[in-house]
Order: sequence, then structure tokens, then C-alpha cells
Amino acid sequence: MEQKSTFNKMRDALQQGIYAVINPFVRLLIRMGVTPNTVTTIGLLGNLAAAAIFVYAALTAWPGELHYGLVTLAGAVTIAFSLFDMLDGQVARLGNMTTRFGALYDSVLDRYCELLTLGGIAYYLICTGYAWGALITFLALIGSVMVSYVRARAEGIGIECKVGFMQRPERVVVTSLGALATGITGMSADPMKFDAMYILIVAMGIIAVLANITAFVRVAHCRKELSKK
Repeated sequence: MEQKSTFNKMRDALQQGIYAVINPFVRLLIRMGVTPNTVTTIGLLGNLAAAAIFVYAALTAWPGELHYGLVTLAGAVTIAFSLFDMLDGQVARLGNMTTRFGALYDSVLDRYCELLTLGGIAYYLICTGYAWGALITFLALIGSVMVSYVRARAEGIGIECKVGFMQRPERVVVTSLGALATGITGMSADPMKFDAMYILIVAMGIIAVLANITAFVRVAHCRKELSKK
């Protein structure tokens, strides 16, 4: 329990540090009349673009040419536009524009963002001959959806459920860094000595394992909370 508390404190401190950096930009958006839902929509479009880059890389790949430059670009686009997931909440809070529909809209589009990005990665892996890597990505997708689903169902019955390690920010970081590292390594490494695609597959494996564990940890947490009532 102490380890969880320490991690949560570190996570909160990091989050507050990020807010301190982005708040000036948030206030600029508010002065410009930008709404939280607009920011959320921009984030979705950015993740759609990242997925499209993965799909384009898949469709134009051929043996010996896996378009690692496009993989790098897709990773950069993913992490850049995933920042809008933090921006929309801050715009809502600092601009006093928090609404129940906005919270629903944000949650729904977050799921679409993950489905699009991981779907694009899975398609890229299939088309480049890494079907087993695509299967791992599919398992990562299942875990990502279930983490959010368990929390939603828990809140529906009056239980706060934010426990577990592999939440959305962590999943975004692992996905983005995995794609960036794969692309950069692939452009510089000798393919005969090291297959850079393993980096992306390992990243998907980390999400697949930890996200599904997080989902079950949340189920256990809900059972414990319900037993108290």
C-alpha cells in the first residue's frame, strides 16, 4: 500500500509540474475563446492523423523498407496531440467551463484515440510480417479498453476506482516512446544485427500485460469496496 501511495504522489507531482508548464498556453486558449470540447476534438484529429501515418507506412512498405521515418513521425504526432488530453481538462477548470457533457465527450474521444492509434499499429505490424506483434497489440487494446470500462462501471455504482499503474497517461507514453525508439533505431541500426520492430512489439507487450493487470486490480478493488457496504 505504501508503494502505491509513493507512486501516486510522484505521479501527482509530475502532473502538477506539467500543468505549471502548460497553464500559460491554457490561459491563452481561454482568452481566444477556445472551448474544452474543441481542444478534445483537436486531440482526436491528431491521433487520427497518427493512425493514418501508421496505415500509410503499412500500405507502402516492402521487404527491406519499413518506413521507419514514418513510424518516428507517428510516434511524435501521438505524443504531441495526446497532450490535448491534459489541455482540455485544464481549459475546462481554469476557464470555469466544466460540464457533465464535456466529461462524457472527453472520455468517449479518449477511447477513440486509443482505438485508432493501437489499431494503426496493429495494421502496420500485420502488413510488415509481424502478425504475432499485431496479436500482442490487440491484447494491449483489450487491456486499455477494460481499464477504462471497469472504472466507468465502478463509478456507475458509486465507487471511485483510479487504482492501478497502467492508466491512460502511462499507456500514451509507452506507445509514443515505443514508436519513436523504433523509428529512430530502425533508421540507424543495421537490420541484419538488430530488428528495431522488436522495440515497438515490446512496448505493446508492456501495455498488454500491465493494462490487463490494472483492469483486474480495479475489479478486485471494487469487490473489496462493495464488501464494506
